[in-house]
Amino acid sequence: MYILGVSAYYHDSAACLLHNGEIVAAAQEERFTRKKHDSGFPAEAITYCLSEAGINPAAIDQIVFYDKPFVKFERLLETYLAFAPRGFRSFAMSMPIWIKDKLFQKSGLAKELKELLGKDIDWGKRLLFSEHHLSHAASAFFPSPFEEAAVLTMDGVGEWTTSSLAIGSGNTLEIQKEIHFPHSLGLLYSAFTYYTGFKVNSGEYKVMGLAPYGVPRFADLIKDTIIDIREDGTFHLDMSYFDYCTGLTMTNGRFDEVFGGPPREPESELTQREMDLAASVQVVTEEIIVKLARSIRAETGQKNLCLAGGVALNCVANGVLLREKIFDNIWIQPAAGDAGGALGAALGAWHIMFDKPRQPNTRDSMKGSYLGPEYKGAAVQHALTEAGASFAPQTEADLIEKTAQALASGQAVGWMQGRMEFGPRALGARSIIADPRSPAMQKQLNLKVKYRESFRPFAPSVLREHVSDWFEIDTDSPYMLLVAQVAKKRQAPMTQEQEQLFGIDKLNVSRSELPAITHVDYSARVQTVHADTNPRYHALLARFYELTGCPVLVNTSFNVRGEPIVCTPQDAFRCFMGTQLDVLVVDGCFVEKTAQDEALKENYEDMYELD
Repeated sequence: MYILGVSAYYHDSAACLLHNGEIVAAAQEERFTRKKHDSGFPAEAITYCLSEAGINPAAIDQIVFYDKPFVKFERLLETYLAFAPRGFRSFAMSMPIWIKDKLFQKSGLAKELKELLGKDIDWGKRLLFSEHHLSHAASAFFPSPFEEAAVLTMDGVGEWTTSSLAIGSGNTLEIQKEIHFPHSLGLLYSAFTYYTGFKVNSGEYKVMGLAPYGVPRFADLIKDTIIDIREDGTFHLDMSYFDYCTGLTMTNGRFDEVFGGPPREPESELTQREMDLAASVQVVTEEIIVKLARSIRAETGQKNLCLAGGVALNCVANGVLLREKIFDNIWIQPAAGDAGGALGAALGAWHIMFDKPRQPNTRDSMKGSYLGPEYKGAAVQHALTEAGASFAPQTEADLIEKTAQALASGQAVGWMQGRMEFGPRALGARSIIADPRSPAMQKQLNLKVKYRESFRPFAPSVLREHVSDWFEIDTDSPYMLLVAQVAKKRQAPMTQEQEQLFGIDKLNVSRSELPAITHVDYSARVQTVHADTNPRYHALLARFYELTGCPVLVNTSFNVRGEPIVCTPQDAFRCFMGTQLDVLVVDGCFVEKTAQDEALKENYEDMYELD
């Protein structure tokens, strides 16, 4: 039985295909259209999924959409009525769009499916709808290694729900408790994302990365004025400070008065105030998540916890949760945001609706999240030749050796191997990699390769067997969703003078043996690399370790700011030639910048909209 899961029309559209409950393929539409966070109908992602499975459209038994648009419309309408006459302008702008395109989404989806998959099948009869938070919960529990678990989902908002608790057991999953709109931890974080001058639904991870530069001096003010946090972690927002229910912005003038001025202008200089605001909302978020986790453990007695929803991508909070040891085990869906809703919708239909059993697995059933397209051999060589690249095909051994030597000599490498990752993180399939021992590498990659803000940290990839020797963590973290401290013995103590530094001035202090991946608070977003899920990347790390004594590499996504992660060899070569990367490795091809035609270089810095 083939089940196609679809998420679309909000942000991060995606498709996922199951065959008898096994994940065959999953991908985000943005990777194909090259439009960041593409929210359109995922035609190209669906086409890829069918191609990966080698089936024609008629073989699809069910198509499951990840939420219920009519219920979402009901929430929108009730919210406007509750706040009337405030927000009439926003209401007048959104209603025509909803009535024209979204209210009758089932017929719209059926029409899109007919155009894409063929007109000889009534796709409306094969179309099902899941609930948004049930899709998130299903994406977290069903691929997890647990027979039983509590499942906590947190995001901006689905239909009405913003946070939910579900209990998973075998092939069953039941939602037990919910927090409803407008009270939302995700929207609180997004409000501060907007207020600190970043883009909502895109810049939240920047706030998380900025937080260690600040001190949480606004945390008590947040809790005293705009949010009431109960002992069990449930919360209530004072909506008089927010404008997202009825307005066209996240916050309002009353919010400005409390926090000392208007929102920061996007792209303007960051001040200590923004850093302190970021630190404050991060601390409040962590407090809520820890309190929720404690109450869930106490109430349910469950020993395992699964996480999904956009807030589950806050890897700093996840690291705090891990260190608190509230649960014996934690598993986080790598595509925790709306893209993962496509996966959860399909899995929910298979296990809950069709009552199909789960297959036991030792780690999880996500296959390392390597679920996207793969380009190999002659196809790669043809694509690079067509692009004008000068390259040398390598044997496996030579490829690993040449790449490891390039990294050890301080070169930055674009690394494209195997199937593309599903979810927002590059995990060694579409990555830019470099030597973490270089004090200059963090700034160099941000400014000369990624073309992004200098404060943003980079993550380490580390051989799983060596993780506890370099970081204060000894658990699998294959999806880069847990933050841990660099091991004490690897840290470099700061001088008294360095201790007095504030804000971005902290950036220039080398804090450990791995300065390129050590954030200003000695933390790192750890990815453990496993030989069974990514053997070539594991082999590269192992050879780099033999050469340098360091089993760690810098790993950041293969793209520039505002660009989706590369998908094809053409994408990879274009990005390579538009940045100051030194080497490109695509499958078995080794491409050196010095060997390329200068005429192929392009101004890549301004090619994409700022994120």
